[in-house]
Amino acid sequence: MNGKGTERQSASEACWAFVVCATIFWVWASTAGGHELGIETQPPLDQSNNIRAHLMRVAEELTQRSLGGIRTLDDWERVRPTRYQQFMEMMSLVDVPVEGPRPPLNVKIVGTIRQAGYRIEKLYYESLPGLYVPANLYIPDNIKEPVPAVLYVCGHSRTQKVSYQPHPRKWAQLGFVCLIIETIQWGEVLGDHWGCYSRGWFHWYSLGYCPGGVELWNAIRGLDLLCERPEVDAEKLGVTGISGGGTQSWYIAAADPRVKVVAPVCGTSTVNSHIHQRTIDGHCDCMMPINTYRQDFHDIGALIAPRPLLIASADRDGLNSIEAVRDVHGRLHEIYKLYGRPDNLVLVETPGGHSYHNRSRTRIFSFFLKHLMGKDVPPEEVGDVDASQSAMLSAEELKVYVDGPPADDRTTTIQETFVKAAGPPQITTRQQLETHREKVLSFLREKTFGAFPEDPVPLDMRYEFRAADGAAHGRDTFSFVSEPDYRLKIDVRWRHTPQTSSPMVLVLHSPDEDRWASEGLIGGLNEGWNIAYFEARGIGETGWPADLQWHVRRSAAWTGRTVASMRVYDVLRCLEALRKIEAAGPKGRFAIAARGEMCAVALYAALLDGEVTAVLLKDPPATQNAPSRTDGRGEAVEMLNCLRITDLPQVAGLLFPTNVVMIGSAPDSYDWARQVYTTLNEPARFQTVPQLSRWQPTGP
Repeated sequence: MNGKGTERQSASEACWAFVVCATIFWVWASTAGGHELGIETQPPLDQSNNIRAHLMRVAEELTQRSLGGIRTLDDWERVRPTRYQQFMEMMSLVDVPVEGPRPPLNVKIVGTIRQAGYRIEKLYYESLPGLYVPANLYIPDNIKEPVPAVLYVCGHSRTQKVSYQPHPRKWAQLGFVCLIIETIQWGEVLGDHWGCYSRGWFHWYSLGYCPGGVELWNAIRGLDLLCERPEVDAEKLGVTGISGGGTQSWYIAAADPRVKVVAPVCGTSTVNSHIHQRTIDGHCDCMMPINTYRQDFHDIGALIAPRPLLIASADRDGLNSIEAVRDVHGRLHEIYKLYGRPDNLVLVETPGGHSYHNRSRTRIFSFFLKHLMGKDVPPEEVGDVDASQSAMLSAEELKVYVDGPPADDRTTTIQETFVKAAGPPQITTRQQLETHREKVLSFLREKTFGAFPEDPVPLDMRYEFRAADGAAHGRDTFSFVSEPDYRLKIDVRWRHTPQTSSPMVLVLHSPDEDRWASEGLIGGLNEGWNIAYFEARGIGETGWPADLQWHVRRSAAWTGRTVASMRVYDVLRCLEALRKIEAAGPKGRFAIAARGEMCAVALYAALLDGEVTAVLLKDPPATQNAPSRTDGRGEAVEMLNCLRITDLPQVAGLLFPTNVVMIGSAPDSYDWARQVYTTLNEPARFQTVPQLSRWQPTGP
């Protein structure tokens, strides 16, 4: 070859090299939106992507933030009214008459047992219409003037007032009137505390329903009963109990200022401890409020201050670590000091497991005698309970419902009505829809998605992989940090060159889906769309074992979030990341596609985002007000409190005028949403199609 030929070949090779380099740079620059996202085909993983690590971190932060920023009494008094209202809401007391007139108690005394020095009245009262509470009232003999009274709240003993009877007996012997009430879980009527714990009723979280709220309300009405008794000095009331009754003691004293002295036993811990040490796994659903505002026992205890509070706990309690108890006591001590009453807070540690001890019982008796009767009786002199067999009355003797509970008793179904689920509103105009949508969004942002980070971390996007295969114009894999602990990936398939700015559909992978299920979901989609596939946390690479799901769902709720709400946040962050990639299309040119439980995530993400042009749904759940599997596996669509304001079909309607496409068929519950679109003259924007190839997009 002559010199000129060699020169022409060299020039041609140089030209092609320049074109290739320029093309690579153009693809990088356009897909990265000009951001410096270096390609790393094997990048280091800088986040744990581990749900246990994440939940432990947020639990620790929650506990550490408890009572944060309170340095003076004015600091606390300024926020106390708000904290009180939040606490009452988290205890599910949103639809009962906490303030104002209450329904009559309609107390029925069914029998009296005479004992040496006191009598026992067997009775029941009506805390709400149709909600009855069986109880025994212990009254000392020879009462000349009103005396202090104690409300004794039972733990999770199956026989309730029978097994705990040594306590009210001792209180009566000490000169107190004592009312012992049964829980809705055990005793004469078997209701439910263990909805999430063992029945798969995770929709309780969506309702904002805590069974401890029913117990709290029944206890408040028990205090009403005591205040109505002529034998009782209504200005001198105390509350105590163990285990579930210990936790209830915290709640009752925090909720009702009539309680002047309180002594919770083996019912104290922190969210941090429960999740780190997994003691949560042994706890009933009544042991933690619906933690909407991400509070801990320090916050609840501060509502009691400066009233006398004795915390009794065992140092080897399998449900509540003594270190957590000391943490609660230590920080509450600072609040009591602000009030100038540090001596009103006492911690009593006893040896052994989850139970009473002679030391805790006698210290409590002495404590109440001092603060309610003004008597200084040392614990070693006050005497202990008599739990001998000869002193015990039988279940038959103490029984209240001799002929069965009242015919209209709602104890076994109270979880269905205690918190009212919102029904679909009447929407006839666009203004009505916009007004209601803003109301729903405001509620959701505060009470459902309040755990979303106030200051999101940088996305820290990475351009991790690229290939010429997989679509007409190749594929790219990006990753981003959704929140600390999670780096998630987006797999983008370019059907069109980046220059076209074609619309993009974000396809949400489902947990445990078959290998090509997501590709099948959007089979037949118009070729005009680019496609991005996304795995939110807990799906695919960041998944957790199925047998951990029960723990994750309960632990997440105790920290103020749910599996579904965390995934909603991931989708919002994914949309944010995609919008930083100029080639993905301009803002407002995104659709979301999902199937099954991920339809719930897609609907709420689209509502919160406000710029999605279409949602494509296959087999959406009919409602969030439905149980799931008892072992916690399977669909996890619960979101805190959402049913108090909306439900999935209503969210679909509130997306108007966004295109809503049901692939295959939709539950009848979505007829309301379809009717909204029809009423507002856009019926074509709510379509049901047998497959996506039949979808005809409407509007921009």
